[in-house]
Amino acid sequence: MNLKPPTEKQSSIIWFALTGLAIASVVALVVAAIWGLGRFLNLLSPVLWPLAIAAVVACLLDPVVNWLEHRKVPRTRAIVLVFVAAFALVTGVLGSVIPQIVVETHELITKTPAYVLDLRHRAEMWVSHSPDIVRQVLPVTNVPADTNAFSGAANHLTATNPPPATTNATTNATPVSASPIQIDKQAFSSAAGWLADNLPKLASWLFGQSSKIANFFSLLAGIALIPIYAFYFLVEKRGIMSHWRDYLPIRNSHLKDELIFLLNAINQYLVAFFRGQVLVAMCNGILYTIGFLAIGLNYAFLVGLMAVGLTMIPFLGAIIICITALTLAFVQYGDWTHPLMVLGVVAIVQTIESLFISPKIMGNRVGLHPVVIIIAVMTGTTLLGGLLGGILAIPLAAALRVVMFRYVWKKRGE
Repeated sequence: MNLKPPTEKQSSIIWFALTGLAIASVVALVVAAIWGLGRFLNLLSPVLWPLAIAAVVACLLDPVVNWLEHRKVPRTRAIVLVFVAAFALVTGVLGSVIPQIVVETHELITKTPAYVLDLRHRAEMWVSHSPDIVRQVLPVTNVPADTNAFSGAANHLTATNPPPATTNATTNATPVSASPIQIDKQAFSSAAGWLADNLPKLASWLFGQSSKIANFFSLLAGIALIPIYAFYFLVEKRGIMSHWRDYLPIRNSHLKDELIFLLNAINQYLVAFFRGQVLVAMCNGILYTIGFLAIGLNYAFLVGLMAVGLTMIPFLGAIIICITALTLAFVQYGDWTHPLMVLGVVAIVQTIESLFISPKIMGNRVGLHPVVIIIAVMTGTTLLGGLLGGILAIPLAAALRVVMFRYVWKKRGE
């Protein structure tokens, strides 16, 4: 059977279809790899979190250790001095801030139900006294003034349908005396039934408590291991930097050289991002605390501590802090002046960060457009999940940028 070769138009359609299939396959592989990385991080998070935090701590302390080492201080002694100084500084800061944060947290937890009721009352009052333009968009129904409608209906039903009276045969019946053997059998059967019903609940409760205790001790163990990991990262820095290439399970080839280049680029972006972003987040937390204290906002220390953790994620952390502070200001004062003051504090802090803090600390070492950062953060929190995914999204996006510029968007003549 002789088949005619495809025409030029058919060939272009076939090649277009094959190209589309190849692109779809690559995209599917990338998505599957990111999804698998997210599940891997979620599974091994108790092990990876202490290592990640220790690596960040080592990156923060390494410049100070290098400075002392350049002053003719042995590296091990310099690491010990830096650890002692850092421990004293952290202990002093936490000792002065943590008690206030504990008080504010307890007060917020205690007053949360009252705050929720107050917000609901304010919303109902606003809806009931809303302008005409709002009434045209949102149909407002009048709430009945009688708040005891349900109780009145229940009383009416009780009055019209009284419970059936007990019969004389029931009230006048004499109890039948049970023998001791029957009482023992009844007690034994009731006890056996109670145990059968409640033993599974008791076992599940004990299992849940034991798992919580185990998670608590694993958390304590992870926190205790952070300074140990950081110490050995700093001590073995030169050995790790000089010999890590030897542990790659690939023979010396062009492929190994390219892999080393990519890993070096990813490592540079990770170090630059975390070393800078931690300092930026700490500055943001201090500025937010000072600003919210200046306008008289309750829980300013608590919101500032939240800002240190959340502003590690650019843009998204600032949005969450702004919404939280606006809610607290509205509940505390019930006017529009203090929420506007909160917006002013957030705007001032973000301006200071964008114009002074980030350029001085971060510079342009990540090299990503703000829109790319927003898309990377949203993608990381969706695919990798949670705070860790949002934090890792930016350095991974920067590393992907390196890959694309090296292998896809090559300049002419390369």
